[in-house]
Amino acid sequence: MVKDPQLVKKRREQMIKGAVRLFTEKGFHRTTTREIAKESGFSIGTLYEYIGSKEDILYLVCDAIYDEVSDRLTQQLHTNSKGIERLKLAIAAYFQVVNDMQDEVLVMYQEAKSLPKEALPYVLQKELEMTEMIEKVIRDCVAEGVFQLSEPEIKLTAHNILVQGHMWTFRRWSIQKLFTLEEYTTLQIEQVLASIRSS
Repeated sequence: MVKDPQLVKKRREQMIKGAVRLFTEKGFHRTTTREIAKESGFSIGTLYEYIGSKEDILYLVCDAIYDEVSDRLTQQLHTNSKGIERLKLAIAAYFQVVNDMQDEVLVMYQEAKSLPKEALPYVLQKELEMTEMIEKVIRDCVAEGVFQLSEPEIKLTAHNILVQGHMWTFRRWSIQKLFTLEEYTTLQIEQVLASIRSS
C-alpha cells in the first residue's frame, strides 16, 4: 500500500528485526502480529500497510537473506580475482553473511514449515538460487582448468559449501566456542579444496 520505496525498505528492515527476535524467543506460532508491530516500533495498523499476514514476514526474512548473499557474492564475481582465489573469497563472503544474519537464517529454516504449502516452493527456490551462485564460481574454476569436476560433483560441492555455512548457525552453541569465524572459514575452505583435489 505504501508507495515510497525508501520507507518500505526501512519498515521492512524494522519488521524483520522485530519479528526475528520474537520468532527466536517464542516461535512463529506463539508470536502475534500485534507483538511484531510493537517490537518493530509501530502500530498494528502500520504493520498491515506493509504485509498481508504474519506468513509474509517469513517471505521477507527469506528475501533479506537471499538479497544479502546475492549482493556479496555478486561483488566477488566482479573482482579481478580468478580460480581458487575467487572461490575462497566467495565462500568467505557467504560465511560472513550467515554470521551477520545468524538469527534470520535460523528462523528461516526452523519456521519455513509454518508457511502455507503453496508458499514453500518460493523459499526452496531462493535456496536453489543461492546454491547456483556458488555453482557458478566452481564452474568458472573448472572452465579455467583449475579443477576437474563433473557436473554432479560441481552441484554437490556447492550444496556442501552452503551446508557448511548453515552449520556455523545451527551448531553455534558448540562451534562458535571452538573457532572464530575466520578460523572456521579457513578450515572449511581447506577441507573443500582437499575434497575437490582428491576427486
